[in-house]
Amino acid sequence: MRAQNMEFDFTRMEAQDRYRLLTNFIGPRPIALVSTRSATGRNNAAPMSFFNVFSHDPALVVLGIQTRPDGQEKDTVRNIRRDGEFVINMVDMALSQAMLVCGLAVAEEVDEVALAGLTTAPCAHIRARRIVESPCAMECRVDRLLEYGRRLLIIGEVVQMHVQRDCLDAAGRYVNPEVYQPIARLHADNYITSDRQFVLPAPPMPAHLRPAAEVK
Repeated sequence: MRAQNMEFDFTRMEAQDRYRLLTNFIGPRPIALVSTRSATGRNNAAPMSFFNVFSHDPALVVLGIQTRPDGQEKDTVRNIRRDGEFVINMVDMALSQAMLVCGLAVAEEVDEVALAGLTTAPCAHIRARRIVESPCAMECRVDRLLEYGRRLLIIGEVVQMHVQRDCLDAAGRYVNPEVYQPIARLHADNYITSDRQFVLPAPPMPAHLRPAAEVK
């Protein structure tokens, strides 16, 4: 039996306290290492953990990016607003330290990709470049931008995916879990990796119930 609940009224709480509770309990959250291009053509990369897939038809992903503490927009947001495109580079253990380097609050003129010792390659449909070391990179075009005060929600349509061959099974249809093991963020500096996976099949439909598709 679980212990008694603690109650948190979000309508009366400070934003930072809401952030702490939400990020502690909604997780693990996949990490998007977002690469964009500056106005002068310089590479930019930054990790975002307010990220997930939104739809498959159309193929949509969503990013949530907040302003800097001083209220200024991050380089990633400025680049996305200007060009309407970005790349989602998924992060595994091999890329984890470089991902943290890309998250440093460096000056605008610093190329985070070069600073982290990573390599870029051209994309098929957009100007921004993908990160070669990423097991999976998704080229995205902005579908829409939703403004929420200091938070911007970016909905992007995936127009191309680049996947390292050994991350897929022999047929090239499903992930090979022995190879593709993305990391995700929990809370604070705590992360988790997907190296312990298990199969959890759905139970059979109870005999006395009809499938929803048969109910008229």
